[in-house]
Amino acid sequence: MAIAKLKLLEIEFPSSQYDALLLKLINLDDFHPEPASKFADSVQGLSVLNRENPYAGLIDHIEEIRDKYHLDIQNQEVDNLRLNIIQADTDFCNMVEEVKKNENVKNELVKMIEENETAITQFEHMINADIDFDSMLNCKYLKVRFGRIPTSNLEKVDYYGQYPFLFKILHKDKKETYCGYLVTLDKAPEIDNIFSSLYFEQIDIPDFVHGTPDKALQVLKEENDTARNYMKVLDERTQALFNKNLPRLNEIYSISKKLTKTYDAQKYVVVFGDTAAVYGFCEEKKAQEIKADFETMDDVHVEIKPANGDSRLTPPTKLTSNWFSEPFSMFVEMYGVPSYTDFDPTTLVAITYTFLFGMMYGDIGQGIILAIVGYIAYKWKGMKLGAIGMRLAIACVIFGCVFGSIFGSEELFQLFATPLLLPLESSNTMTLLMIAVGTGVALILIAMGFNIYLNIKKKNIGEALFSQNGVSGLVFYVSVLLVVLDMMMGVDLPFIGLPFYIICIALPVLLMFLKEALEHKMEGEPMFPEGLGGYFATSFFELFDIVLTFISNTMSFLRVGGFILSHAGMMLVVYTLAEMVGGGSINIGYLLVVILGNAFVMVLEGLVVGIQVLRLEFYEMFSRYYEGKGIPFVSIKDR
Repeated sequence: MAIAKLKLLEIEFPSSQYDALLLKLINLDDFHPEPASKFADSVQGLSVLNRENPYAGLIDHIEEIRDKYHLDIQNQEVDNLRLNIIQADTDFCNMVEEVKKNENVKNELVKMIEENETAITQFEHMINADIDFDSMLNCKYLKVRFGRIPTSNLEKVDYYGQYPFLFKILHKDKKETYCGYLVTLDKAPEIDNIFSSLYFEQIDIPDFVHGTPDKALQVLKEENDTARNYMKVLDERTQALFNKNLPRLNEIYSISKKLTKTYDAQKYVVVFGDTAAVYGFCEEKKAQEIKADFETMDDVHVEIKPANGDSRLTPPTKLTSNWFSEPFSMFVEMYGVPSYTDFDPTTLVAITYTFLFGMMYGDIGQGIILAIVGYIAYKWKGMKLGAIGMRLAIACVIFGCVFGSIFGSEELFQLFATPLLLPLESSNTMTLLMIAVGTGVALILIAMGFNIYLNIKKKNIGEALFSQNGVSGLVFYVSVLLVVLDMMMGVDLPFIGLPFYIICIALPVLLMFLKEALEHKMEGEPMFPEGLGGYFATSFFELFDIVLTFISNTMSFLRVGGFILSHAGMMLVVYTLAEMVGGGSINIGYLLVVILGNAFVMVLEGLVVGIQVLRLEFYEMFSRYYEGKGIPFVSIKDR
């Protein structure tokens, strides 16, 4: 992958062309607009276009109705963008008014049904009572109370037998008793107080109840059934109304959504008098095409400038992809997008990540399974991790051939060929670890080389020469490695001596120690602006940390060899268990353990190895040369 070359476009147009130009602009899928505030804030007399959006309210109301009634109203592609907003709003309001009428009637019916249901619940306990509500409730000189008391208090009613009231039990169960009492008007307060002490809970008989309880119950149920049937009729009317108006609603909604984007795009329009302009970036190869398209409009002029042609603007980064490295862009974007003048590390990440993962997870059979699972995840679910898995599987199979592993079985591989390196042979352990460290050294050197190149390209000469990831750090690191080879590995290097130690180790250390001071000197400033003592203390501890970082970064790659051994060891355990279960022969138990063991190892190691390789990429490589402070290229159509 690489960073696409961009051009800065300045599109000037008269204010009369606002709607037409913005409508054309929002359809561009390769134009990255810049906010007009960047210009209006820095130049007096400029302003940002700000017109009230007449479609926003209508869109909100349509979406509210859509969500409330679960209507199939969608934002569709429309060719005709002509819309009389007043007529559209009138049509929508008329439909909503009809719906509200039906809803109001339904609400009244629901309220009536709830009242009836409450009465029905009470009357079901009085159905066998020989009473007439009309005659009892219309008495002029007597008060009738209906209600319920706890059955445990029923005996206490007898204590008040000398008081002037008539008591009748209507329905009785273990917990509560439905009852009623009759009392004269003048004695009603006293008797009410007595029954209140017995936890009597009065039941109000609605005015619409007539006759005996069983007749009232029948009337109420019939009334509720009629109400529910009529509610269904109202729902059908509402649905028929929606079905009739749905095409029109879809049209209004789609056009309004399209046109409202032109008002959202106002923040990109710089206004100066009767003229306005939009600034943005596009790929170099698209610039002339966009210019020709916009200049077909009356009085519209497009000027093409270099990407860095305006100091107020920072060019965004648009990555161009190739088949192999494209899915790995998700790892790069997790760290940050490269700046426009920076280096796109996606291809390097794709190669190194695949190489390290394959080395740590080398198995032919498991690699094939990984490819199949990745293909399914990518094709069915569109997961980038699936596409990455397909590519990692290639390296897994290659290293599986190197280590002679097919689903963890070296014997199976040896039926066809002889492996180059068996991980579990004790004579190969040190070789694996040395290969792992050597791989790490090579990757660290590559990262430092990229850092030097990028800083020279950016004209950060001090950083390129004196930093721990610059020339000084590179010379120091390589020199220390050569000394280690000479002293510990028995490699006789003739140039190792005092001049070598002074020039290739001591001098780079001194330059790294004086890095900031030398940078100040190159910029014509005092070398130690805050004093020599403070600088010495700070730089000493920083230098100590740099040396430790070189060691830890190099040793960190030992995990690559460790995981090679871990994979072989875990698969050895799987086959040992399989032989124990199978009794030393290949049977159903043996195969079941092998299959489940392979599945467990694949999932566990796949997750752990994937994370560990990503850690090596971020901490041992990215931290040396990559900043990730760029601005991603986002077309106006995708905003």
